[in-house]
Amino acid sequence: MSVRDVRPPDRDDLDRAWRTVSAVLPPTPVTPTALTPDALLKLETFQPMGAFKVRGALAALAALPDGVPAVTASAGNHGLGMGYAAARSGADVTVVVSTRASRAKVEKIGAFPVRLVQHGTTYDEAEAYAKTLPGHYVSPYNDPAVIAGQGTVGRELDEQAGDGPLTVVAPVGGGGLLAGLALWARERGDVRLVGVESAVSRGVSASVAAGRVVAVEVGDTFADGLPGNLEPGCVTPSVIGRDAVLTAVDDDRIRAAMRWLFREHGLVAEGAGAAGVAAVLAGAVEVTGRLVVVVSGRNITVPTFTAAIAAD
Repeated sequence: MSVRDVRPPDRDDLDRAWRTVSAVLPPTPVTPTALTPDALLKLETFQPMGAFKVRGALAALAALPDGVPAVTASAGNHGLGMGYAAARSGADVTVVVSTRASRAKVEKIGAFPVRLVQHGTTYDEAEAYAKTLPGHYVSPYNDPAVIAGQGTVGRELDEQAGDGPLTVVAPVGGGGLLAGLALWARERGDVRLVGVESAVSRGVSASVAAGRVVAVEVGDTFADGLPGNLEPGCVTPSVIGRDAVLTAVDDDRIRAAMRWLFREHGLVAEGAGAAGVAAVLAGAVEVTGRLVVVVSGRNITVPTFTAAIAAD
């Protein structure tokens, strides 16, 4: 696979993304939680499309020159965000998903004014095909505007979490959210970042450790927003660098976290969305200052959710 020339995002990208995102989306709420004293949950489940990915999508389409079509691949939530952004801007957008993508997410993407294409049985296959289509490819994680858009979560936390040191825990698939948070954390200076991968897909941590993008074996998980290898030359590992601690949780711990969020807070979270809580409950997060856990998305089918929270 050829390596695309993608530049790392900078402070100017974050400033531009903040202007775009804050003009469209109100801040998502935070709620106190008993995970630790004075801890907060950052509820990206309250986004219009139920996940944080809408931030990066808005920033990416705003950064495109007028008339340039956008093409993307998605495990689901990025496609939803791109659909929402396309509906607002009128941009020409094609979204490629695999044939095994979440049915709930695919149906929602299809309701937006986008071309929806299903190709391959994995995200990696859908991504490779998307890159062959005409238009500007907008990666769900390896794109400076997308990364900066996700970093606007942090800009909101500046107001919501108050002054003083923070430990911010977030899920990691391709690393776009964690990279965006790293961009923000560097300007703040008192943030400890913890990224949580699926135990069966640790591409970001392997690449950070190696100092370059490396391929890893990817196993099956019901947390469909987490698995997949990184695009060759992906910038997220270098943006994250050594500024974040990376850990992993398995599906049983994720299910337990989903049950905990529903039982304690009445919240519906998809598997990836509950990964940060899973790591905290498992004792895998060392906390400095105030704890903030990003609950990143809620888009899950009713049968999958009920099966997860019913398990004992």
